[in-house]
Amino acid sequence: MVESTEQPDSVGQLEVWCAGEEWCPVTTTTSLIGKKWHPVIIHRLIEHGPSGFNELKEDIDGISSKVLSDSLEDLSENHLVTREVISEKPFRVRYSLTEHGRSLEPVIDAMRDWGREHLAEPDGVD
Repeated sequence: MVESTEQPDSVGQLEVWCAGEEWCPVTTTTSLIGKKWHPVIIHRLIEHGPSGFNELKEDIDGISSKVLSDSLEDLSENHLVTREVISEKPFRVRYSLTEHGRSLEPVIDAMRDWGREHLAEPDGVD
């Protein structure tokens, strides 16, 4: 039994509250992926493909189960991640990126590249 929460997107764009404002695209994109763990989750799904909850938790060092659950719910509500129930017994769920989520790959890559170029670990960190 596969049950998906992804909703079809006939127009290919997400509705935004600030449409028409020059600053709206940056603000809206930031609101979608600007939370601490959202870009990390998206990055892991880009790198590893569809993943179960426990796989994601293992891949994201330092995230709590509650924060991961809340973040996945938020990403799903914003049509960036889809949740599929793969089996009822034992209960298994798989998360994957929607087309909107996959379209963020160049944004996530640019964030990673910028960080590699401009950020350094503090002295004494191995």
